[in-house]
Amino acid sequence: MTTSPKNEVWTVFKRLLGYLKPLKKILFFAVIGLTMYALVDATFIAVIKPFIDEGFGGQAASAAGGLTNLDLGTSDGFSSNSDVLLIAPFVVIVLFSLRGLANFLSTYCISYMSARVIMDMRQEVFEHYLTLPVSYMDNENTGNLISRVTYDTEQIARASGSALITIVRDSITVIGMISIMFYFSWKLSLVILVVGPIIGLVITVVSRRFRKVSKNIQAAMGGVTAATEQMLKGHKNVLSFGGQKTEAQRFAKVNDQNRYQTMKLATAQAISQPLVMIIGSFAIAFILYAASIDSMKAELTAGTFATILGAMLAMLQPIKNLTRVNAEFQRGIAACTTVFELLDTEPERDSGKLEVDRVFGELAFSNVDFSYSGHEKLALNGIDFKVEQGQTLALVGRSGSGKSTIASLITRFYTGLKSGEITLDGINIDDYKLSSLRSQIALVSQQVTLFNDSIANNIAYAYPGEATREQIIHAATLAHAMEFIEPMPLGLDTQIGENGVMLSGGQRQRIAIARAILRDSPVLILDEATSALDTESEKAIQEGLDNLRQNRTSIVIAHRLSTIESADQILVVDQGQIVERGTHTSLLAKQGVYYNLYQMQFGS
Repeated sequence: MTTSPKNEVWTVFKRLLGYLKPLKKILFFAVIGLTMYALVDATFIAVIKPFIDEGFGGQAASAAGGLTNLDLGTSDGFSSNSDVLLIAPFVVIVLFSLRGLANFLSTYCISYMSARVIMDMRQEVFEHYLTLPVSYMDNENTGNLISRVTYDTEQIARASGSALITIVRDSITVIGMISIMFYFSWKLSLVILVVGPIIGLVITVVSRRFRKVSKNIQAAMGGVTAATEQMLKGHKNVLSFGGQKTEAQRFAKVNDQNRYQTMKLATAQAISQPLVMIIGSFAIAFILYAASIDSMKAELTAGTFATILGAMLAMLQPIKNLTRVNAEFQRGIAACTTVFELLDTEPERDSGKLEVDRVFGELAFSNVDFSYSGHEKLALNGIDFKVEQGQTLALVGRSGSGKSTIASLITRFYTGLKSGEITLDGINIDDYKLSSLRSQIALVSQQVTLFNDSIANNIAYAYPGEATREQIIHAATLAHAMEFIEPMPLGLDTQIGENGVMLSGGQRQRIAIARAILRDSPVLILDEATSALDTESEKAIQEGLDNLRQNRTSIVIAHRLSTIESADQILVVDQGQIVERGTHTSLLAKQGVYYNLYQMQFGS
């Protein structure tokens, strides 16, 4: 999408119109309604001339003619005048009835289109988030991402809704009024050719200002959303540390920034409207002056002058509306630009074609070097290991040593190895279709994500097909979760709140393990899966995990060395390199890094 200032608005607006293609019929009726509304206003101004000239302006002459013809018993002049005045009330009623009908038709159709466009766009943005790589999410502010779905799309709603009504209807009104002016007196109307470009220049300059400030407002709103979300997520910590004042000050700063940007927009809007009105007043003043010239007086009737002046006055409000709504329109265009840039962000690369029902489970890293995007330092350096089907590989080491990076590469959360390859059943994981690869892997991480739903639905989350009640109970039993589920009033149907707020950390982790058990994938990744469990729960769940590992390739990342003593192979990772490998017994015998870690946890 081009970012050239000259082409940006049209390019963005044209793309926005693409969302209206499925709504062509609704758009057609909306345009009919808006056009009818504007034409009724123009027609009302146009009929002023005959009303005045024939209804009132000719009354004196008709009266004189009536007196002259009195002796002849005729009164045709009076009859003609009274006919015009009698028709006038009916004309007004018909015109304003049409105006009301047109207003309803256009408003309803535009509102319907606006709601549909925003619904479709929000859905598209949300679904696009689901396709974006983890690396993109790592670098983005969560508040800004939420703001795209909420605030930005709301600005687009205004641009495609109320702003579109004003732009179409009032533009046609202005064109209609100008046409009437030139039709009745092109000489008096020439002033429009001077004033029009000046008003257009003002609106153009102000539009650029509106668009620039609107982008700043969007960024400021992202800051407000982020600060609010941060406080809500850490509410307990804020209260426990007495951080209310700190959070209030943090929010006040971003809130004031949003106010400041909003006032910059309001200032530009407040200046532009009076300026346009003042320019318009010069046009009216010129018409009044020109009408006083003798040569012009001879050409004008009272009705003609009233019609031109009425058309000029009737144009002021639509021009004012167009200037006012320009701010909303530019905010919508700025929001569209941001949303479209997001939608143009490349989704996860998925060049793999291979789809399998179930892999055997042989996993291997062959001299893998990897660094995160934007970092020169290698996060992994020469990682080389192989795990046979049904075996358990344990990764231990200090925080930040690269253990979780290894797990993230298996699921292709991060791609772009510097060298080496990762294979599953002897096939490069890049050759697998992404959905197929991830369906082979069950992941339980230390950061458990639960949803505001029942326990049963959280265990069966994204399960292919439909999980039976018996399957869910079996998985929960193996994970030792039924111990706390059964005493609950609603059992598996208990609602657990946002991210499982009604449960303890250990309970949440057991539900996550039950979810992995139910998935029944051939490859299992446990990233600190027992970190939130107390000793008793850990011993209870260890038996379930041992059962789960049978006939599965398991990658276990653990700080608690007691949980990986039975692993077939243990790798000690430090600064992205494997510094030791072996079984629990052989590594203790070496009395190296693993031995020291073990001594720190359990002493002699």
